[in-house]
Order: sequence, then structure tokens, then C-alpha cells
Amino acid sequence: MNITAADVNKLRQMSGAGMMDCKKALQETEGDFDKAIDYLRKKGQKVAGKRADRDANQGFVIAKTSDDQAYGAVIMVNCETDFVGKTEEFIKFSKDLLDLGLAKRIHTAADLLPLSLGTTTVEEKLNELLGKTGEKIQIAHFEVVEAPVVFAYNHFGNRLATIIGMSKKDAKNVMEIGHELAMQVAAMSPVAVDKDNVTQEVIDRELEIGKDMARQEGKPEEMVEKIAQGKLQKFFKEMTLLNQDFIKDSKKTVRQYIADNDKDLAVTSFKRLQLGV
Repeated sequence: MNITAADVNKLRQMSGAGMMDCKKALQETEGDFDKAIDYLRKKGQKVAGKRADRDANQGFVIAKTSDDQAYGAVIMVNCETDFVGKTEEFIKFSKDLLDLGLAKRIHTAADLLPLSLGTTTVEEKLNELLGKTGEKIQIAHFEVVEAPVVFAYNHFGNRLATIIGMSKKDAKNVMEIGHELAMQVAAMSPVAVDKDNVTQEVIDRELEIGKDMARQEGKPEEMVEKIAQGKLQKFFKEMTLLNQDFIKDSKKTVRQYIADNDKDLAVTSFKRLQLGV
């Protein structure tokens, strides 16, 4: 398979690994970006972890909640260049789509396409913008959280946004907690609320990577499983929201931070969208 310089550069941007390492990883995995990420990790590379299935280029990301705060949505609208992504028309279109989704309380990007937006439909407006800009424009993601109370966070520059749901609207300090945790999700990029919410596919992959790394380090075969389990526990600690160190006070976990305010308060779910991830 012919691995192009553009492919190598894309993997380098995704992983943070060196050019030669990225080229070899793509050659060994026949150009599969997800497998190449895992290949680099198995070789002990510290990678950024951006996966091909969430790859995006330019555009606009924004999150918002309904007036009653029981529904929140985050949208990513993609285009090909930063120039188009920063135009007034593109930004207004993205915001209008989110407001439309909130008003109709839809659940997927596909639900938006047939809806009326002014005198036309969303799908027709997309085609109109394509004609004006000459760029492919698409609603890449529309994610929703519904809960007793939902919080939204928009990072400066609108390249990253999050929404998070909490189980009690009347909990002590819930407004502050919701805001802080929405920022925590933005900063620390957890993969799940708790370790019980991590998919078996992810667990199996982390164990496989842990075993391969242990073998490459020359560890005895009878120790490989134990070492892999240890690495999995570290993964749970670093990559599940409730077990992460709270960014405002690293002496406690997010779970402890919530319990210090209301032991019955829980995170129901969260969504995080970021351009290029």
C-alpha cells in the first residue's frame, strides 16, 4: 500500500509521534489510522490519542441548554478551511442550527436536515453554503444530554464544547458543580463517567496494549496479565470522569468533590466535541 506524506502528517497530528514512527505504523497497519494509533502505543509511544473516527478539519463547535435546563445539545459544523469557519455567515448558521435543535428537542444531526430554517430547509441551506464557498460543509455531530439539570461549556474560540447532566436540580451548589464539571470534561477528555461505563471493546484494547508493552519490556509471561490489569486500573483513574483528579483541587477526585457537596448527586452523562479529534 502506498503511504503518502499527507497520511504520515495526518497521523503525526493525531498522535504527536515522530514522522518516521508514524510512517512505519501506517505501513505495518496498511494505512488504518486507528490501528496505527494502537501500534504506536504498543511500541511505548506516548500519543495524543486522537482517533480517526472523530477526525475533523475546520468549523465551529457550540453547546447550549434549553430554558428549563433539562435538555442540552452540542453541535459541530465542519468546513474545509479556517477562513470559512470564521465567517459571520457560517457562525450564524451553526448557532441557528443549535437553536433549531433545542427548540425541536431533536436527538441526531439527521433529524435537523428536513427542518425549516427561514424560507428553506436545513439541507437546502447546506447546499446553498456549499455553492457560495466551494467547500464541503456538513453537520458532523449533534449530541444531546437530557437530565434533571444540564450544563453547557464553550471553550474560547469555539473549537471545543461540552454538555453534562446531573441527577438533582436542587442539590447543594449544583450550579457551581455543573459548571466546574463541564470544564473538567473539556480539559481532561474522559471517555466515560465511571469505569463501569467503559465499553468492553475499550477495556479489551487497553489490556492488549498493556500486555504487549509488558512483553516488549521483557517481563516474565506469568506477570504479563497482572501488569496489564495494573495499567487498566491506571487508565480508569485517568480516563473516567469520577475517578480523575479534580482540576481545581488535585487532592480529591471528582467523585469526592461531588460527595463533599451532596452525596446523593450523580453525573448522568456527558458529551464532548472538539475539532480535529
